[in-house]
Amino acid sequence: MCFTTWTFEKEIYVKKFVGYILVLAVAAAACSSKKAETAKLSQDSPAFQLGKDLSAILPVLDPGKNAVLATAEDFTVTAGELLDFLQGMGGGQTAQLKSMDALGLKGLVTLYVDQLGERKLMLKAAAEAKIAVSAEDVTSTLAQQYAQAGGEPQYLESLKTNGISIEFVRQMIRETLTMQQHLEKNVFASIRVAEPELRNAYAEDKTASVRHILFMTQGKPEAEKPEIRKKMEGLLARAKKGEDFAALAKQFTEDAGSKEKGGLYEDFPKGQMVKPFEDAAFTVPVGQISDIVETQFGYHILKVEGRQRETRPFEEAKAEIENRLKEQKKGAAYQTFIADLKTKSSFKLVLETPAGK
Repeated sequence: MCFTTWTFEKEIYVKKFVGYILVLAVAAAACSSKKAETAKLSQDSPAFQLGKDLSAILPVLDPGKNAVLATAEDFTVTAGELLDFLQGMGGGQTAQLKSMDALGLKGLVTLYVDQLGERKLMLKAAAEAKIAVSAEDVTSTLAQQYAQAGGEPQYLESLKTNGISIEFVRQMIRETLTMQQHLEKNVFASIRVAEPELRNAYAEDKTASVRHILFMTQGKPEAEKPEIRKKMEGLLARAKKGEDFAALAKQFTEDAGSKEKGGLYEDFPKGQMVKPFEDAAFTVPVGQISDIVETQFGYHILKVEGRQRETRPFEEAKAEIENRLKEQKKGAAYQTFIADLKTKSSFKLVLETPAGK
């Protein structure tokens, strides 16, 4: 697993269904089985040392204080639990985190804390639905991992190099399969795509290319948002007066993934971006600049560079379109499902709240 600076591209990818499951496949067993309230780390553990290093950038990660990062009615996510997760997931590659700035690290921490909370909620829901994964399912999935790595010896050597145990991987696979089975049986089972939907999608633009500028609000106090929006309003006025959008993006955007490309994301299909961003990308006229678009990540302005339509005959493209629409519906169903779980459990991020000593 490679840790890099937080980017809008990274987060929008993991927040769609397929990307979310891929992240869970890496992260599912990274947390200790200890309850979050008792997840204080041993001072001689690699995760504790990681926390000491990272707390110089983001004090809330101090492993000695073990701050509460998220709460729900029947669980919390603590700094110790998160650090255990990061160390388990990244092994020696966690050294990359130490070179991040405070903004990038906080964005990454916010993303992973949210995922850990979602994971707890999903596993609880799966248990209540009596979802059970067999040992044969785990073994079969692990065999696929071996094959992709070129064989079991190569796979085990890779784990060893990265400081990850095979027991960790087995548990990871079991929990990921549990969540997948629950979603397929109880959330996605009724999803269908009708013929008119296929034809409408075929007639629409297939991909869009945009430049965007992002000012982040995620993880920041609500009281700061008006000032951030005011700052974006000033930048929007400059862009609409004709200043070079790519140059403005390169100078001001807080999305590290597109900053050096002048805010550019090219030829992305529908269903990849979060909905407010996607709606603007596929409705604002080509060559024009959007008004301020708010997503869960912050405030954006977009300049639409171009859009492309499907060029293949309908029958040739039909299966691909159907799969894409199903994944979009799964993504929407998942977001509704997890939002409902979060509401019922009163889940919230509290990154600045210290836990008891």
